[in-house]
This record gives sequence, C-alpha cells and structure tokens, in this order.
Amino acid sequence: MSKEPSFTIPNSLNEHWMPFSANKEFKENPRLIVGAQGVYLKDHLGRSQIDASSGLYCNPLGHGRKEIIEAITKQLEQLDYCQPFHQGFGGSFELASKIANQTPADLNKVFYTICGSTAVETAIKIAFTYHRLNGNEKRYRFVGREKGYHGMNIGAMSVGGMPNNLKGYDNIMMPGVLRMRHTQLPEHKFIQGQPDTGAELANDLEKFVQQYGADSIAACIVEPISGSVGIIVPPKGYLKRLREICDQYEIILIFDEVVTGWARTGSMFGSQEFDVTPDIMTLAKATTNGIMPMGVVVVKDEIYNSIVDKAPKGTVELFHGYTYSGIPAAVAAGLAVQDIFEKEDILSRVKNLIPYFLDSLFSLKDEEGVENIRGYGLLGAIDLRSKGDVAGAGFECFKICYENGINLKSTGDSLILAPQFICEKKHIDEIMDKLRRSIKLYLKK
Repeated sequence: MSKEPSFTIPNSLNEHWMPFSANKEFKENPRLIVGAQGVYLKDHLGRSQIDASSGLYCNPLGHGRKEIIEAITKQLEQLDYCQPFHQGFGGSFELASKIANQTPADLNKVFYTICGSTAVETAIKIAFTYHRLNGNEKRYRFVGREKGYHGMNIGAMSVGGMPNNLKGYDNIMMPGVLRMRHTQLPEHKFIQGQPDTGAELANDLEKFVQQYGADSIAACIVEPISGSVGIIVPPKGYLKRLREICDQYEIILIFDEVVTGWARTGSMFGSQEFDVTPDIMTLAKATTNGIMPMGVVVVKDEIYNSIVDKAPKGTVELFHGYTYSGIPAAVAAGLAVQDIFEKEDILSRVKNLIPYFLDSLFSLKDEEGVENIRGYGLLGAIDLRSKGDVAGAGFECFKICYENGINLKSTGDSLILAPQFICEKKHIDEIMDKLRRSIKLYLKK
C-alpha cells in the first residue's frame, strides 16, 4: 500500500527561485525533504532515503546531531548576535584557536566568512593585498584551473573553470585570470587513488610565468581534489610541483579545501594528506556540519603579519568583512563539531571506513553503462554512458536514485558520492545496492 503524504505541499511553488535547479521541471514533480536523522532523509511522501553525499559534502557527522542543536540553542539564548567590526565575543576566538591547532605548519590566522564562495573571495583579496603592500602592485593575475569550482561570487567564478558557470558572464569576470589544464586524462580509467601520470601538467603554471612574467602573478588556486566537477584526484607529484613553482616565483598558493577539509580524505585536510602546505586555505561546509552557514580562511602567519604590521596602530588593516562573519550561532555549531570530532575520534573512524567504501564503489565497474569510476578517501564519482539527455546522464539517473531511496549529487554525466563519516558498513552496502539498481533502471529507460 502506498503511503499517504506526511507533509502538505505549500500553496504555491512559484515564488521560490531555486538555486542550481531545473525550476520548471521541479514544480511539476516536487522533491521536498521534510525530515532527517542520522544517515537518512525523509521526503514529503514519507519515503526514507539514505544520504549518500552528506548533503552537499556538508553533513558528514549525520543529521539531527543534538549536541550541535543544543549548542546553537544555548548560544542564541545567551547572545544571538554581536557585530563583528571592532568588537567580538569569546567563542569566535576559541574556535579560531581550535582550527589553528589542527591546520598544518604556520597556517594560524583565521578569518571568518559566510560560505565557501565568500572564503575564496576573501582569499583573493588577501593575496592581492599582501603583494600590493609589499610593493608588488603589478601582481594582479590569478591562476585557476579548468574544471575547477570555487563558488559563485564574481571572484570565485573567475578563478573557477566550469564552463556552464562561466557561460554568459565573460564581460563581468575578473581581468587577468589564467587557467591551467585540468588533470583528468583519458588514461585515468577506474583508478582507485592517485593516477601515476599527469604531474607534468603543473608546469602550466611555469609556462604562464614565462609568458606573462612572475611579477604579474599573485596567486594560484586549486582544489586538492576537484569536487563539484566529479571528484578529479590529483596525479602523484602534481601538487608538490605546484608548490615548488610557487616557491620559486613567490606566488601565493591557495588550497580550496571546502570539500576536502575536515577528514574527508583520511587526513584532517587534503594538504596534509598530500603533504603539500599552501599559503592560504579556505574551508566551509563540514566546519559546522552544514547546520549554520560559515566560511573560513586560514592564512600563514607571515602573510597576516605582513598586512597587519604595515598599518598604523588603530586603523583597519584589511578593509573587508561580512555582517555574518563569525556570528555566535555559527561559531557555536563549529565548536560543537570540534567536540564531536575529538570525543568520537572521527578521523580514525574515517580511516577505517575508507577501504570498505572504495572497494564497494569500484565493485560497480562491471555494470553496463558505467564508463569510469574515481575515488579517494570518502569521495567517489561514477561516470555514466551518455544517452543524449539535455541535462546529462547524472541528473537523469539522480531522479531515479531519488525514487529508489538514495539521495546524492549529480553533475554532467556523473554521480558523486560522499558518504557520512558516521556510516557503518551496512550503510555503504545499502548505498551501493540502491545505486546499482538505479543505474540499471536508468539504462533501461
């Protein structure tokens, strides 16, 4: 017997312009999530779905965590808002210390923003300001990468490299942005972990130096693992080569760790996993378990000191910030997340789960229509054979997955997996079983 809807659809779905969504199609057949607990979601028809992508990589500790909810509630009862300019509250300094104690090397200075996009905007401004104050105003160029994703603000879009995000906005992009080639090579098929080939692609950065001059390039920004385009894992030696080039020509290296930050790779940060320390790191998503919006920029002491020490005492050193930079409720969520990571030894749990997840993921390689699989840590992507769908095979299969009780992210012809850290092996089994069935149904469609 089919279940009766447990939630009434709103009177109108017309007024809400949904982000990154096929609005007309959605409103013909709504997919409304009305509840969540642990690794499961519930839709408005009362059906249960396993969350196979941690929301948008942002709920790795599971849904409905009482510790986080109670921390936010307690904070709101005590202090709901404190403007972040020229004043503050204790929690934001405490969280900054906890973050700095875990970030690598001398990445110790923390600037709060609202999300990953605004964290990248901030990193761009900091890098440019650092060079300008050190007499290098000509360093205005930023180097990104094809297929890179860094957010949807103008600066973040400019240094990104996903064609659909850039299409139609050429005239308002930042000037002087250069893009290295992506590292997804044709021979990188069904590789579990890092590919052996492709490290030489990092030399694109040096070619730009030779073409435009080292004194014109401010920073290079990459994701340690490209997430939104479909989990592109860096070739062995690639990130280290980028670091070498940046050191040689005094270019700031920025790692966008919005996806790879907080244990997703098996190390606390992708930079630690690949043994390459950037000059600036951006974080978001899992910082608050996705419950409150927050972005974080972590900066090397030398960059911070160079900017702050050059300003006269009593003046604003960096004219930048947001109304919601480090607001109390978001900070309370971040502190609760830190407590959970420590008390439940989340990092060890992730390390123990990774081999089972990856072996299970690659067990799908023999399914008809599966053209490639990539995976590292608790991140995976499956490329499906295109059937000519306008929105791509990924979105068409996503809709079938949704109906079959598995909720995940899609992009182009790919399905993306990022299971929650609290998953047990039985949950990985459920994800793979439902995914296998959904792929078969899609190909028969």
